Amino acid sequence: MMNQNVIVSDRKPVLGSKTINVSVSNSPLFSSPPTYFTFPRRKFLELLEAADKSSNKNNIGACKIASWVDSMRDSSPTRLRSSCHDSVSDNEHKTPWTVRFPSALNMFDEIVNAAKGKQIVMFLDYDGTLSPIVEDPDKAYITHEMREVVKNVALNFPTAIVTGRSIDKVRGFVRLNEIYYAGSHGMDIEGPTNENAYGENNQGVLFQPAREFVPMIEKVFKILEEKTKWIPGAMVENNKFCLSVHFRRVDEKRWTALAEQVKSVIIDYPQLKLTQGRKVLEIRPTIKWDKGKALNFLLKSLGFEKSEDVVPVYIGDDRTDEDAFKVLRERGQGFGILVSKVPKETNASYSLQDPSQVNEFLRRLVEWKRKTVREA
Repeated sequence: MMNQNVIVSDRKPVLGSKTINVSVSNSPLFSSPPTYFTFPRRKFLELLEAADKSSNKNNIGACKIASWVDSMRDSSPTRLRSSCHDSVSDNEHKTPWTVRFPSALNMFDEIVNAAKGKQIVMFLDYDGTLSPIVEDPDKAYITHEMREVVKNVALNFPTAIVTGRSIDKVRGFVRLNEIYYAGSHGMDIEGPTNENAYGENNQGVLFQPAREFVPMIEKVFKILEEKTKWIPGAMVENNKFCLSVHFRRVDEKRWTALAEQVKSVIIDYPQLKLTQGRKVLEIRPTIKWDKGKALNFLLKSLGFEKSEDVVPVYIGDDRTDEDAFKVLRERGQGFGILVSKVPKETNASYSLQDPSQVNEFLRRLVEWKRKTVREA
């Protein structure tokens, strides 16, 4: 088929005309007299819009990937910028971050005073909160000291680990039966286990809102593994109800290539969405479910949905934990504690610097609880 050039006629249209005259020429220089056609105005505008979308598809994709790479560099949550006005006012920028989000250790007395006579419920992220962030996600082991303190917390307060990891993976790291596990960003929730006389664990599945997506997740996992295997350091993790594409060990020069490969896959799956954590791209179902909704679900399961005598405390370090921090602010109950060594925009109320400070905070919380029981 010969290439044809299309131009809109420069003839003055009749006011209110419902048609548009278009000339078509086979010559790229329009040297021969053009042939005129008349299109319904609405139809012609639809054709122009479709053509514009088609011609800009690659540019849009490139812009999207560039945005992803910028976000990958930021790593999450977003660090404070003086030019940002969306969630931080000019006055707040002038206030030191450590004043706006003071150390939970320094403010420990204030926190426990607010919890007197009430039930504390603990929610803990895993990576970067209970365990350090490591190069190999499969080696994010919890320390023996941290395991012991989490166990003691669970003996004194209802406790849940809310993570993007699969339940099987994080339970293998933690090895505690006394706690609730909410894996895949809260899309897979299980209660504490009880071992029977035969050494078998009775594990109750509480909620799996994305169960129908499992076959799709498995299919995309295999495709992504194949697509990214040539990028050194890239790792795709199947978390059952979501996927994690880790790029912590990927050379920054290859981040764009990695983002392109991820985009080339998920573009065919509109039921999935891309979010981001710390040096990880998260692929999740588009259902309206996150760590904040998981927090509310667990509070309801524990009988505290409308209770005024509950103090939920959520400790996390990632962008995905912000959903839980936001829920606590909206409820007007409890506290969010962000784990970070650098200033970041957050909905949390307090901060801790690293897992060692998380350990100290939890240890002091257990000691406070035991003391209040003895004095009761």
